Amino acid sequence: MQDEDTVGRDRQDALYAEASSAHGGVIRRLARGYEADPEKQRDLLQEMHLQVWASFRSFDGRCSLRTWVYRIAHNVGASHVVKSQRTAARLVDLETLEAEPPRAHSEAQAHARITAGVLLDLIHRLKPLDRQVILLHLEGETAVEIAEITGLSAANVGTKIHRIKKLLKQRYFEGGGHDRT
Repeated sequence: MQDEDTVGRDRQDALYAEASSAHGGVIRRLARGYEADPEKQRDLLQEMHLQVWASFRSFDGRCSLRTWVYRIAHNVGASHVVKSQRTAARLVDLETLEAEPPRAHSEAQAHARITAGVLLDLIHRLKPLDRQVILLHLEGETAVEIAEITGLSAANVGTKIHRIKKLLKQRYFEGGGHDRT
């Protein structure tokens, strides 16, 4: 007969295996969304996986496995950003970013702006809560689901998504001079 710790560890391992299989790609994209540096991304991804695994000791099933994984991964990502603030470029709120003039870009940078990396650069500059909301939205989560994960109201989430999308679109086109077609 197995002792209680072994049964608990087996359950934890099984939940992690299921979560990692179903949501590993999401966790990887979230790590990329929270950290621009590839080496630090790998560390953050490893920390996210470790914390997701560790969290299953207390998982009681009151929310879906998906919601649980998102919460844990986003909390780890937000904590990473807060810890990095001391040495990283300053993070700004939406109002400050809206007030800043667009950055000039070289031709090589303008070509690179075509990729998702440009939007990630802008997203990386957002404060953790705004970043969390837009990353969840980009993962296809609804405002209600994002509200459940973040603790915000669904209406507040909807407003944030609208403002962030508008700002990202504006900055993307202003900074690179792209056609809007």
